[in-house]
Amino acid sequence: MPLKNKYPNIKYTSRDFNSIRRDLNEYAKRYYTDTYKDFSEAGFGSLMVDSVSYIGDILSFYLDYSVNESFLDTAIEFDNIIKIGKQMGYRFNSSPASFGTVDLYIIVPSLSVGQLPDPSYYPILKRGSTFSSLGGVNFTLTENVNFGNPNNEFVFARVDPTTGTPTSFAIKASGRVMSGKIETEEAIVGNFKEFLTVPLKSNNISEIISVIDSEGNQYYQVDYLAQDVVYLATTNQVTDRDITQASMRPFSVPRRFVLDRQRNQTILQFGHGDMVDQTTLEPLVEPSKIVIESLGRDYYTDSTFDPTNLIKTDKLGVAPANTTLTIIYRENTSDTVNASSNSITSPGTPFFEFQDETSLDATKVLDVINSLEVNNTDPIVGDVSSPSADELKTRIYNVFSSQNRAVTQEDYKSLCYSMPSKFGAIKRVNVRRDPSSFKRNLNLYILSEDSVGNFIRPNTTIKENLKMWLNSSRMINDSIDILDGKIINVGIEYSAVSLLDANKYDVLESANTALNSLFSRKLEIGEPLFITDIYSTVNKVDGIADVTRVKIIHKTGINYSSQAFNIEESYSDDGRYLNAPDNAVFEVKFPDVDIKGSIK
Repeated sequence: MPLKNKYPNIKYTSRDFNSIRRDLNEYAKRYYTDTYKDFSEAGFGSLMVDSVSYIGDILSFYLDYSVNESFLDTAIEFDNIIKIGKQMGYRFNSSPASFGTVDLYIIVPSLSVGQLPDPSYYPILKRGSTFSSLGGVNFTLTENVNFGNPNNEFVFARVDPTTGTPTSFAIKASGRVMSGKIETEEAIVGNFKEFLTVPLKSNNISEIISVIDSEGNQYYQVDYLAQDVVYLATTNQVTDRDITQASMRPFSVPRRFVLDRQRNQTILQFGHGDMVDQTTLEPLVEPSKIVIESLGRDYYTDSTFDPTNLIKTDKLGVAPANTTLTIIYRENTSDTVNASSNSITSPGTPFFEFQDETSLDATKVLDVINSLEVNNTDPIVGDVSSPSADELKTRIYNVFSSQNRAVTQEDYKSLCYSMPSKFGAIKRVNVRRDPSSFKRNLNLYILSEDSVGNFIRPNTTIKENLKMWLNSSRMINDSIDILDGKIINVGIEYSAVSLLDANKYDVLESANTALNSLFSRKLEIGEPLFITDIYSTVNKVDGIADVTRVKIIHKTGINYSSQAFNIEESYSDDGRYLNAPDNAVFEVKFPDVDIKGSIK
């Protein structure tokens, strides 16, 4: 008996309630035969065994859960997936910006002769002027708009009722806008702290514009703290400065930070160097001095180098101390910052500049300023809803494999999804090789989403931003055509048989709700629509005995896409799914209307 107590027979593979309870009972029967004999379900001993089994089951669950959340394949918590993705190089865009073009209108007085507008009253609407949509979303002008541009359109606005001579003209110009408004936040920093973190108050930040301390030192945003070189624009002093006004030069930036985006918070993180460590760095970097080591030998070895890490230091940047940081950022004022056509109609805070305002009539200048009107004929898009956990995992894997270069089609898709939030975001993308091209020409089909989450074609600004973003990583012999994806709106009609004791109305409502949930996940471009998923979803509804019929309807007309599509010719041979073209996506746009069922 003492030997058995010293070396008990314990089964470490028992992890759930029933197996732990069974092992405890066997353990008690084997080692405590004289002290414990009451194994009835109502006994006090059974209560204690059940309690221990319950605790063991909970501990096993927590252990499995913790291990599962440590790996990308098995993680289910959204925040944990983001953290794992960060380790693999994925940058989560928590608050993308939307981009687009607006039409701007003003009224200027005419010349004394009355046949043309007075050019002295042509203003420049300055970058930073704000507008707002009917939904209360703020937009900021990203470029100066010159109403004196000869390409602008103008028409008669008012005429003299007696002579019929024009007294003023309406001028139309256009400018690019970006969602959000500029905000400033100050953070007081105390004593030196390694790897200082500064959380920001807003959770809808689309980009950091500048970070400056109270001594006037600027901190630069980098992709990772080991990156100590950024490329800044400097004034071009050579003879072609009329054509190229700025030159790119590498600068060492000992003061730098990285942006840590979480789902509900944005954090600035700095390095662990102090001020003394970095005072000897030269601001302008000469790569040749760093790459080629001048030694006494008459040969040199071939060595690779990182052009973003030319200054060899282990401090990972200077952390601010005993100062106040002034942080200027662009903040989205709404969770959804897309705007439909003709919804941006309110000038917010315009900033006008006249060529020689002191010589102009103050009343006429005020009339010109007050006459400003704005409208967007095209939708403003770029903001997309947060991806699901499964979508996020796929993007993380693609980012990790692409390694900031585009070779395969999956690499290009990953780059599109990882475009910085300040340039907008793509909801869906598909890449296919152009079959009509003999070279490495790729067709890249993209889609955005509107303010309610439905697919919409991206505007020109988003495509231009994406073009510039891809150019930095694409293969030199790859040519890319960025095209609009096609949207095929479909509806679903189904019939099912309910159980005899089931309420048909409740069953029908439950089935429609289940299908709404199924199609709440937007399909990928080129992804088939599986009819079997519809059968399976409805069959799982309580009260459904069997699904007898499912039919896919092509939805066209007002509020639907006009894309032509033949449903009957697109079914698979066995009828289990509906094939989608490589450049098109299926969408149930209005589930409450487009999903119709009948219960027998």
